[in-house]
Amino acid sequence: MGYFKDAIKGVTWMGALRILMRFLAIAKIAILARILSPSQFGNYGIALLVLGFLEVLTETGINVFLIQEKGEVKNYLNSAWVVSIIRGVLISLLILLATPFVISFYNVPTAKNLLFIVSAISLTRGFINPMVVTFQKNMQFKKEFLFLGFLYLLDIIVAIVLGIFTHSESSMLISMLTAAMVEVLLSFLIFKQKPKFIFQKAVLSKVFNRGKWVTMAGVFNYVFQNIDNAVVGKILGTSQLGFYQQAYSISSIPVSEVGQIFNKVTFPLFVNINTDLPRLKKAFIKTILAITAIVVPFAILIYFFSRPIILIFLGPKWLAIEPVLKILAIFGVLKSLLNYSYTLFLSLKLQKYIMLSELFGITGMIIAVFPLTLKFGIIGTATSTIIAFIFSLPMVIYGIGKVFQK
Repeated sequence: MGYFKDAIKGVTWMGALRILMRFLAIAKIAILARILSPSQFGNYGIALLVLGFLEVLTETGINVFLIQEKGEVKNYLNSAWVVSIIRGVLISLLILLATPFVISFYNVPTAKNLLFIVSAISLTRGFINPMVVTFQKNMQFKKEFLFLGFLYLLDIIVAIVLGIFTHSESSMLISMLTAAMVEVLLSFLIFKQKPKFIFQKAVLSKVFNRGKWVTMAGVFNYVFQNIDNAVVGKILGTSQLGFYQQAYSISSIPVSEVGQIFNKVTFPLFVNINTDLPRLKKAFIKTILAITAIVVPFAILIYFFSRPIILIFLGPKWLAIEPVLKILAIFGVLKSLLNYSYTLFLSLKLQKYIMLSELFGITGMIIAVFPLTLKFGIIGTATSTIIAFIFSLPMVIYGIGKVFQK
């Protein structure tokens, strides 16, 4: 019963955090969409594509490892920090090296400075004290709400202020860099345990051995979620990419957000009860029914009132995304349920099922996205996300069956 109460509190605090974050994100988009052009949002999206890809490519799974382990985080603190710093430096260097290729591939010379800022973001994030993961591991969601809520508020304020004065898409990245720098500072001020740059070979070996599945799953998940963006940016240009990404963003408010709230809370909960299979199964079913009951009405709302939603949050120049938004609203529901199943696999250290599911999803996406985008534009791109989901679903069903077959 104690875990159930903790879960309820966690959902409440994480729900409040996601609502706050999305409210602020809506305010940011509503303001900046009237200042910046779709092509500027496309440039910003390309910079984030590069950052996101390299982050998952070098993902060590250290945070997942720390939550999965039932021992104290401080036992792995130094090694976790060493891994994080090395990863940050590596991503930063790779971004700098990849900049000429990205500019040439997308034909966006204006993205050069954006990629330099993104490189600095990655480098800065590497120095965050790994103790911040204890908020989630110990289900201290009130503290996580205050910590992340403050950082996100700072990010939004800086982005809006700079955007108003500069009319540049770099404002959104400079705000991320500012928040990252403050997060590093706070992570050392809040926690008594300070990491040291000390190599512990045995611990590092353990982390990397288990983290390989997280890395592979992360890479496939990234490709699954971003191959559509890459195809739109390359084939249709940055303006259409800006349109598509904003449609994707709205469709996830609040459909996929609800899933993320539950995922955040149930992951450490499932880790704590994963030896009691009947209890785990009961908790899994109850939660997936709760997610469905919440996300479906929101998806219906977005689907039938897409036009006024666009006019309110983005303005009339963005009305071209209306049919895309309808399709992505459906995908948002499907993806939120799929991701919740991944939380179950992570709690049982079955990352391989996630990797295989994402791999099948990528296969479906590759088969569909190029011909559909060429023929129907971003409407076809959005449709390909549904096809990708259909391809990824069988592995999830198989994995859940294997877990609860006893």
